[in-house]
Amino acid sequence: AMKEKLAHAALAGIEGQARELKGVKVLAAQADSLDRAQMRTLADALRNKWKTGVVVLASAAEGKVDIVTAVTKDLTAKVHAGKLAGAVAQAVGGKGGGRPDMAEAGGKDAAALPGALSAVYASVDGML
Repeated sequence: AMKEKLAHAALAGIEGQARELKGVKVLAAQADSLDRAQMRTLADALRNKWKTGVVVLASAAEGKVDIVTAVTKDLTAKVHAGKLAGAVAQAVGGKGGGRPDMAEAGGKDAAALPGALSAVYASVDGML
């Protein structure tokens, strides 16, 4: 239950960082305390809660970066989670991709992560 409590706290804290772009909730956040599986769970929870939105979560540990992207089904024609993951990964010296609605990536330049995440808002705004 402790793990679930932590996940709920993380969800609340991270959700507050979301911005609304053209009526769509967009979140690009760093969640260093979460591993890739937890980020997937969190991204999924947000996606289900919002109904229309884009989620990019990333964590950096020991210089390695993990990235998870999730996009609600109504938006996948415009915003492709795989391409989004790839773009963020490229900015942190890595690569990745996946399905239109959910994707994962990795990178090795943790120092570049904050900039890569803040760039997500403008690029998603351009896609919407």
